[in-house]
Amino acid sequence: MKEALRYLQNARDTLNKISIEDDYYVDIKPVREALGTAYLAILEAINEALLKKGLTTKELPQSVEEYRKVLRKHFVVHNGKLMREFEALYNTLHIAGHYRGLIQKASIVKDCLKAAKEFIRKFG
Repeated sequence: MKEALRYLQNARDTLNKISIEDDYYVDIKPVREALGTAYLAILEAINEALLKKGLTTKELPQSVEEYRKVLRKHFVVHNGKLMREFEALYNTLHIAGHYRGLIQKASIVKDCLKAAKEFIRKFG
């Protein structure tokens, strides 16, 4: 999970460069970038785990729907909560945070990164 954790650290590094006023980031653009990078960290963790299971690079998922399928096939059998966590992180990090830019509160962003790290560690 080395590469996934590196992505997550990149997200933190981006956030550390942004000013915070009253628990809100003053510039949303780098927050969106950081949350997008955190989402990519999650995908990278899944990719790394799939490669360890014997899949080739060409067989790795290319869409969120394909990620859902491989999670169900290779991982959810052992951990039913994993799919709910993936969906929550997808909706929070990718949709609300990166795509729509709805998350500006610093404490929420930090909680999101913590949840991403916990999810990634499940693949390590």
